[in-house]
Amino acid sequence: MTPNGPSTATVQFIQKERLRAEAAIEPDPVSTAPATKETQIIAIYGKGGIGKSFTLANLSYMMAQQGKKVLLIGCDPKSDTTSLLFGGRACPTIIETSSRKKLAGEAVSIGDVCFKRDGVFAMELGGPEVGRGCGGRGIIHGFETLEKLGFHDWGFDYVLLDFLGDVVCGGFGLPIARDMCQKVIVVGSNDLQSLYVANNVCSAVEYFRKLGGNVGVAGMVINKDDGTGEAAAFAREAGIPVLAAIPAHEDIRRKSASYEIIGRPGTQWAPLFETLAVNVAEAPPVRPAPLSQDRLLGLFSGAAVGRDVVLEPATQADMTGSTQSVRPSLEVVYDAA
Repeated sequence: MTPNGPSTATVQFIQKERLRAEAAIEPDPVSTAPATKETQIIAIYGKGGIGKSFTLANLSYMMAQQGKKVLLIGCDPKSDTTSLLFGGRACPTIIETSSRKKLAGEAVSIGDVCFKRDGVFAMELGGPEVGRGCGGRGIIHGFETLEKLGFHDWGFDYVLLDFLGDVVCGGFGLPIARDMCQKVIVVGSNDLQSLYVANNVCSAVEYFRKLGGNVGVAGMVINKDDGTGEAAAFAREAGIPVLAAIPAHEDIRRKSASYEIIGRPGTQWAPLFETLAVNVAEAPPVRPAPLSQDRLLGLFSGAAVGRDVVLEPATQADMTGSTQSVRPSLEVVYDAA
């Protein structure tokens, strides 16, 4: 003990004993539960015109009526994801608004790009006009703007992203490639083209899983279901569940065409979207098994896809309209060095 307190040796001894005591404490066991986030970010993919926007507008509306805080983001250059939600009115896009604000020397605020109806928050990323830019790059720019607005700090229960599935450039694959979402849902119907797109999305998920990604496919929504069964057969083959089958019903078609929400509690179609909302929330992301082209074609009858057609090679005469003699080319042979 020194006049001013414990000696240096004593202090060092006490510190060593504290370190030994800390080292003797067993660490908590490593968690084996799947990684989760408070906000579920779900990317929905499908062929253009297959009914993603219709499905998402009604799904997000039902989720909000069930007490969930939902953000719907349109990631389609057509900027029509939120049209049905807002009764046909166009929503100002993030890309358009940020460009206008930048020219005016002003910053973009939440109120400029995010709008709400009956508990659903919604926005459109937007995209360039035809021939005036890259839609995928527009998506990337839109998400960069969202991050500046605090996207990762927003307290939503669900964020639903509406993506085209038949555009394969990088921007549209952003959620899968960069693990920006936890799971993917595909929307398809009983036709070859929509299932081809759904299969491509499954292939993208599988590709990035092999590279160490974590995104999985939670399931499929069958829209305009006419009962022929090809979409359900695809889901079985790909190893993903069917979350809901929305029938090809005239009442649905008519109300959708007039921008009317049908996923309202207490209405005819409420049970359908109530079940879909629960399934979307609870379905775990799984690793899909994409189909080969032949297996995909095998889901349909031969008459539907023309499997009796034989590929006949073309000839030079076919191309020129005349028969030409084959002229041997002059081959240059170099001596070995």
